[in-house]
Amino acid sequence: MNPLEPRPIDQPAKVDLGLRADLAFLDDAKILGAPDDPTDLPRWRGKLAEWLMGAYDRTAYDGGLHYEVPGREWTQTAYSVALVWLWDDQLYDVDTGKFTPEKFVQRAVEDFGGYDAVVLWHAYPVIGIDSRNQFDFYRDAPGLKELIDKLHELGLKVFFDYNPWDVGTRRAARPDGDEFAALVADFGADGAFLDTLKEADPAFTRPLRRANPAIALEGESRLPLARIGDHALSWAQWFADTRAPGVLRAHLFERRHMMHHTRRWNRDHSDELQSAWVNGVGILVWESVFSAWVGWNARDRATLRRMVAAQRAFSEVLIGGDWIPLTPEIPDKAREHGVFGSRFELADITFWTLINRDEDDFEGVVLRSEDQVGDWYDVTSGVPITADDDGVHLVVPGRGVAGIVRVGATAGQSCRATARRLGTFSRPHIKDSAFPVAPTERLAVPEVSGEASIGETVAVPAGERSLTVRHRRRETGLYDQAPYVEEWKPLPPRLHDIQTVVREVALSNISVSIREVTNAEYAEFLEATNYRPLVANRFLAHWVKGAPAPGTEDHPVTYVDLPDARAYAAWRGGRLPTEDEWQVAAGLDRFTRGEPLVWNLTESEHRDGRSRFCILKGGSYYVAEGSDWYSDGGPQDPEVSFKLVLMGGGLDRSETIGFRCAG
Repeated sequence: MNPLEPRPIDQPAKVDLGLRADLAFLDDAKILGAPDDPTDLPRWRGKLAEWLMGAYDRTAYDGGLHYEVPGREWTQTAYSVALVWLWDDQLYDVDTGKFTPEKFVQRAVEDFGGYDAVVLWHAYPVIGIDSRNQFDFYRDAPGLKELIDKLHELGLKVFFDYNPWDVGTRRAARPDGDEFAALVADFGADGAFLDTLKEADPAFTRPLRRANPAIALEGESRLPLARIGDHALSWAQWFADTRAPGVLRAHLFERRHMMHHTRRWNRDHSDELQSAWVNGVGILVWESVFSAWVGWNARDRATLRRMVAAQRAFSEVLIGGDWIPLTPEIPDKAREHGVFGSRFELADITFWTLINRDEDDFEGVVLRSEDQVGDWYDVTSGVPITADDDGVHLVVPGRGVAGIVRVGATAGQSCRATARRLGTFSRPHIKDSAFPVAPTERLAVPEVSGEASIGETVAVPAGERSLTVRHRRRETGLYDQAPYVEEWKPLPPRLHDIQTVVREVALSNISVSIREVTNAEYAEFLEATNYRPLVANRFLAHWVKGAPAPGTEDHPVTYVDLPDARAYAAWRGGRLPTEDEWQVAAGLDRFTRGEPLVWNLTESEHRDGRSRFCILKGGSYYVAEGSDWYSDGGPQDPEVSFKLVLMGGGLDRSETIGFRCAG
């Protein structure tokens, strides 16, 4: 498989236009592709209507009672959703140990026009580093309830993430559905994001609905037709489209079913944005994919700002109006340039959503409208427009969108006022599609002065070296490059394959402790310094009444995070070894590993403005079995590096992570 080419399953379904065509095969399509020949469009639209009636019969559809449940209406207008690492620098301030929801929401408004909901991603790619299960990572996060309450106050709905593949960590006494339902009840979550799943098992959803009858379910992949009746949302992910944009099958089946377009590793999101615009659905914004930066370019951010303002204002028309995909009102000249669009009409309001597939702007007649009565508004750029005998003149920006609303004589003044407000509040198109590079930067390694008192050491001599480093690629990569840029869905075994890189490094003279810091040594540090962490959560959680448990004094100290380890090392006059120093030292005589075996923190913290990570070395005794998505466990060779995506609230403190000093 060429990772830069869509798989057969990702290709748009070809609608058979034959007289006696069996259209049932479209029930499993992601997107119903448009015909190449525009003269086939009337027959194509007729076939879509024919398929829709047959699909209702085949599924015995109940008319969408699920969408009428009080408290779930928000899903139908959730046009912009962010998938965010719970400890994203926009959402959490590591220097104060506090969540920053106001900062997060303000930035969302400025860059993307604001979000309607947020998925708080919380465990992967950290889960499996120790015995904590997916529910523990939510439960143990201090301030999470207050964060969710504030996000609600700021107008956002909140999804929690469910990982069905988490089968090998600490087992709870209750089934997953009951555990997740308890989280929903205790924290007030509005939705469940079904990571890796198309649909939820009814055994999982029953307790959720007891906890919150309006809970919303959103799957990551192609939702089966039969489950559109009880899943209010789904992702439109890993799809290819025809040049004239196709129709999203699930949204055509149920117009109240919200879909969110996403291709997580893309640096150009114009295809997703344009498909969402002409289908009347939403977008998932995902800028930091498991700590790999894939930020949105200025053009696509501006396009989304233009879209969501109009979608929110005219959502009733998009959801309940007559929908004509690939409306025939677009003249041949515009269509040949790459201008396509949909028409939505409800009562005396008509809303056209136009796109331009070409890189160059189109300026000219974009609509031939026989009905020129009413007031016309450009609701995406603020340029005044009029309808004359030739039609409607407008600029549709290259790789962008435009929106036109006609308000007829019988429409209320509020509709006119809304259209006028959108039409005069300028949201300019931006042509800049350059990827906003945000390289990771490693925090400066502390200087060590004087003689460090760190016990017996091995000496790492200065010099340049070529170090072979192995890591599991996963979706994190190792340093600052997204591992699957512009790729279609990577599949196992490639998704989690082992990568080998050779790093050219220059080392200074340094000595590295031959063993990890022990519980007893850390207790001595606390007594001497009265050290207290900024956030005490999970700090030395394995100790008993403030002291190491009897018999564990000589075990490596664990349940410490980077600041805790740095504070100890500085007290000793040293620092932590870098990952390169640790790797070289591990190849020298007398370098040992304590029991129980634990990962070692290194002085290798990296930041890119959105996420933080450091490199762990050495492996540990713990292995989470049952899923490729887990962190690596077990003993590891010195050349193996593990990228630990850092959290906040003390959650980095683990039973399987300790440290040693250098000086």
